[in-house]
Amino acid sequence: MAELMSSGIELMFAGMGIVFLFLTMLVFAINMMSALVQRFFPEAPPTSVIAPTASSNAPDKATVAAIAAAVHQYRKQK
Repeated sequence: MAELMSSGIELMFAGMGIVFLFLTMLVFAINMMSALVQRFFPEAPPTSVIAPTASSNAPDKATVAAIAAAVHQYRKQK
């Protein structure tokens, strides 16, 4: 009976050791892949979303007139 118990404990430690070794290798592999991805595919710098100023992106008068004419014609048809 004692021999069976010691054999079971040996098997338990062997299994736990194999699982621990596998998980350690898995963590190492994931860290290596993360380092490679960050090295070869760096994140793009974040672009700030700022509302455009009225003076720099203001449409010219001809564009405003064309839009107004198109809206007027659309409303006239409907």
